[in-house]
Amino acid sequence: MKIHCLPDPRSEFWGMRKWGPVPLVLFVGIAIVVAVAAYANVLPKNMIGGLAVIMTLGFAFAKIGRMVPILKDIGGPAILCLMVPSALVYFEMFAPHTLATVHLLMKEANLLYFVIACLVVGSILGMNRVILIQGMVRMFVPLVVGTVVAILTGLLVGTLFGYSLYHTFFFIIVPIIGGGIGEGILPLSLAYSAILGQTPDVYVAQLAPAAVVGNIFAIICAGVLARLGVRRPELSGSGMLIRSHEDNSVFTQAQGPQQTDFQLMGGGLLMICAFFIVGGLLEKLVHIPGPVLMILAAVICKYTKAIPAAMEVGAYSCYKFVSAALVWPLMIGLGMLYVPLESVVAVFSVGYVVVCGVDCYRHGAERVLYCLAPQYVPRGSGDRHQLP
Repeated sequence: MKIHCLPDPRSEFWGMRKWGPVPLVLFVGIAIVVAVAAYANVLPKNMIGGLAVIMTLGFAFAKIGRMVPILKDIGGPAILCLMVPSALVYFEMFAPHTLATVHLLMKEANLLYFVIACLVVGSILGMNRVILIQGMVRMFVPLVVGTVVAILTGLLVGTLFGYSLYHTFFFIIVPIIGGGIGEGILPLSLAYSAILGQTPDVYVAQLAPAAVVGNIFAIICAGVLARLGVRRPELSGSGMLIRSHEDNSVFTQAQGPQQTDFQLMGGGLLMICAFFIVGGLLEKLVHIPGPVLMILAAVICKYTKAIPAAMEVGAYSCYKFVSAALVWPLMIGLGMLYVPLESVVAVFSVGYVVVCGVDCYRHGAERVLYCLAPQYVPRGSGDRHQLP
């Protein structure tokens, strides 16, 4: 079932200008209602009250992060959604009742685990299977070589600045390699929690600064590589991705808009929950962190086609909803409860920033190595696939 939005005269009344997904005037009204309830200590102390707080702030700061020049190019939404709530808590701008309400949602209801499971499992099951298999085969060698070089370089620089190999690898390099906040730091925090014993929030506070600083350097590195690609288009395959004599249609077919089946989406959500539970059960048997086993189980099921395609679509629909609507609000909750400002400031130093920068630039070299890999598309090849 797909809902088609017909012209509505009420849209003209509220205005077409939006703040996030909500009309600006309506968003201001909602924000006032939530703020008054929080100030008067009558905010519902349940999931509804907690969601109202973090979604209002999440939509607000994500929008600002996308609008501010320079900041919008270095991960502005993530930076603001993590650091501004942390600063507001530090300066005691939130009432204890409001913090308790968000605490119930984030820690007792454990919204963090729910969002991570939807992001990880849903994205894996929603991937194109042929691209997943063939892409991994072709990228394996250059990715491994580039990653190893980046790790060794980061460890060397970290040692020169006085960091231990353990701290440099697990709390600076790995968060950068992990690939961002929503699908990098959050799953990592679960794995670290399962291995090291403390709650995930402790590790989010320690891992997030590296991801934020690394993101800044990654943007700079990407800009340099983009200019290199313009000057030397043959290094990037002239816009072609990989060479394959089979499955041409899979790579070239245009993906049209898919209808949203809400019942199927519910089935996908149930399956995501089942994967999370399976990971927890297997953890008791093999003593490997449950989130890692959850990911492996999803990859195996995707590879073997063990799950009906319709259910994969349902799980992917959950992923799209969560990634679009709940990631920034979740960042707000993490910033309020799990990212103490004094702890974040304490980790920053010249050496810390240098290690992050070196690691990102070595990853840039990894991308160049990938472009030059023998399995990459050669110039003049007639059997190529266009990038979407």
